[in-house]
Amino acid sequence: MATANVPATIPALGGEAGLNRYLAEIRKFPLLKPEEEYMLAKRWEEHQDPEAAHKLVTSHLRLVAKIAMGYRGYGLPVSELIAEGNIGLMQGVKKFEAEKGFRLATYAMWWIRASIQEFILRSWSLVKIGTTAAQKKLFFNLRRMKGRINALEEGDLRPEDVKQIATTLKVSEDDVISMNRRMAMGGDTSLNLRMSEDGEGEWQDWLTDEGPLQDQIVAERQESDVRHQLLVEAMEDLNERERHILTERRLAEDPRTLEELSQEYGISRERVRQIEVRAFEKLQRGIRKRASEARLLESA
Repeated sequence: MATANVPATIPALGGEAGLNRYLAEIRKFPLLKPEEEYMLAKRWEEHQDPEAAHKLVTSHLRLVAKIAMGYRGYGLPVSELIAEGNIGLMQGVKKFEAEKGFRLATYAMWWIRASIQEFILRSWSLVKIGTTAAQKKLFFNLRRMKGRINALEEGDLRPEDVKQIATTLKVSEDDVISMNRRMAMGGDTSLNLRMSEDGEGEWQDWLTDEGPLQDQIVAERQESDVRHQLLVEAMEDLNERERHILTERRLAEDPRTLEELSQEYGISRERVRQIEVRAFEKLQRGIRKRASEARLLESA
């Protein structure tokens, strides 16, 4: 793995004034190839190797910055959003299990977003955003919905826009109106605002599509194909009855009941359940074994 020009430690953010420097510094960390990432993850998982964890974290700092930029409209310093996202990344690395066949970026994104969102919720306070799950969902989706229907101008929403958002997000129209006013009071950051006094870049330079990146789409599609192939191959480890019961109970779009399968095979419902559990455990072992063998072949 190349190590040239790689800083020895994670760069310090140093507040908004140092954001340009931080973004430049984290670009020096190399991205990892799948086999490099796997071996580092195993070193951390099995030996708690701090150097391995450091490389896993630093190779994904750019991902954290990109995700954090998507939350800058909540009136909070981007440097603080990135700092919280970095905490989420480190939690993701700590819990990452390479054997499951996922790339770290796919797994860590959940931890990064969760950490940033929790920070935003704490900063805005429950008084501002509400306490119910529906209100929190509205808080984090209202801006996106307004952008989708071209309703980003300041002030109250048009009645037809309120109705459309309320219907889509399954909340009341009063909640939409109230949340829109509360968020407007929080203030928005101009997209043309300089990232620092002496910097050339503007916030809009880091504007990202809220949808997945193209390389992420390709990577996830490849991972999905691999997981599907592992599942198909592991199903061959099951006998015909185990395969049929597991498919009918866990893989079918309309799962059948224990009672239906017990009548089909002339056995008790408890026996069907035992076969299902045994088949699922056998399937898991088969998938893990094949995933491990595939990793070894890639690294050979």
